[in-house]
Amino acid sequence: MAAPVVFSAQSDLLMPWYKKLHWQIIIGLVLGLIYGVIAASAGWGQFTSDWIAPFGTIFLNLLQLIAVPLILASLIVGVASLGDLEQLSRIGGKTLGIYVVTTTIALVLGLVLVNTLQPGKTVPQEMRAQLEQTYQGDIEESEEIAKQAEGRGPLQPLVNMVPSNFFDSASDNSNMLQVVFVAIFFGIGLLLLPEEDSEPLLTLFESLFELIIKAVEMIMLMAPVGVFGLLAEAITSIAAGSPADLASLLGALGFYCATVVIGLGIMVFAVYPMFMSLFTDISVREYFLAISPAQLVAFSTSSSGATLPVTMEVSEKNLGVSEEVSSFVLPLGATINMDGTALYQAVSAVFIAQVLGIGLAFTQQLNIVLIAVLASIGTAAVPSAGIVMLVVILESIGVPSAGLALILGVDRPLDMLRTTNNVTGDTMVASVVATTENQLKFPTDGASVATADVQGSVREEPVG
Repeated sequence: MAAPVVFSAQSDLLMPWYKKLHWQIIIGLVLGLIYGVIAASAGWGQFTSDWIAPFGTIFLNLLQLIAVPLILASLIVGVASLGDLEQLSRIGGKTLGIYVVTTTIALVLGLVLVNTLQPGKTVPQEMRAQLEQTYQGDIEESEEIAKQAEGRGPLQPLVNMVPSNFFDSASDNSNMLQVVFVAIFFGIGLLLLPEEDSEPLLTLFESLFELIIKAVEMIMLMAPVGVFGLLAEAITSIAAGSPADLASLLGALGFYCATVVIGLGIMVFAVYPMFMSLFTDISVREYFLAISPAQLVAFSTSSSGATLPVTMEVSEKNLGVSEEVSSFVLPLGATINMDGTALYQAVSAVFIAQVLGIGLAFTQQLNIVLIAVLASIGTAAVPSAGIVMLVVILESIGVPSAGLALILGVDRPLDMLRTTNNVTGDTMVASVVATTENQLKFPTDGASVATADVQGSVREEPVG
């Protein structure tokens, strides 16, 4: 298992603010945003692509590099260390149950907001035509993938979950659900073996897990630079060489973006804190301080899988979630828990229908909920899951998928926000499950709170 936590002698109160990782990442975010706007107005798109964006790509690649071995090692160790199948089924049942509940809440919230605010009635006709022409190629590609997904049988997602060749699955991060299946399958096998037979292999995976966590600490050293590169590239690509394009696009679709952001904000700042307050002793303020490094990385990378190493680090060291729970709940959540994506799909589907003047009956909107809940569990079986599953939803409710062009231009910034939502939800579920299993060790009423700097050191800071 994990080595004991080592406390440094230096108090967090005495550490300069600019040496704290979350502040360094925030500075990288702000500078990347400022540079992106300047680069767009000055026509530095090619320079940014050649000399700035690669640092963001390297940072993202490093996080994706360790995603598969992290999920494999953490889930195998997590399952095998549970002790028996009864405990596995109990923790697994709680995890899946909470994930389904929060996803359903996100979907219903999204539908309520989009039907109440009706952002689709604010987009000018000329903007609709311009967007459809601009993104026609992307729409045709998404439609083709969606048709392939629709042609599958009802049990095909289960078939796709079980790989015929694990090494093929491990070579592609889009097959993460297959890696999860193999890890749980092997973990159960180790659980059923006599201890003397399972111990050598379990020790190997425990060592692999510790190696990956150390690798995370090294990777996070370049997080501020990587975040700067990712944001700079995102802003210049959205602006497409002209800040006027960005302004006009966001102006026309601002109400739609605001609807999605309001929904995500309610999930992050109301729904998840409500669960934390009801089921744990961690205050909302302490909770957000603890998970802020993971939220910032999620925002900049737009990938729950790439953020997973940081999510596990802050959950264990900052929130006090046991390694036993975090190594099972969090890899599973990064694969199947998509609250933010589900909310976005609900809002987007109804928004497109509103723009095109198509009324949706209650049964059609209920269909959105059912499809999106299933999609959040089986997304790994479909490439480009978010947009592709939105095409499937649109087709299922009789809305032309060509309307997808209306939202593709602002998908990147919204993707950053909904990924942050997804990661926040993962940490909440891990905390709640750990509490119900009496495996949450966040200090309350004590003299100090252990907080982890993801760069490696763990510090003591006074409570309240």
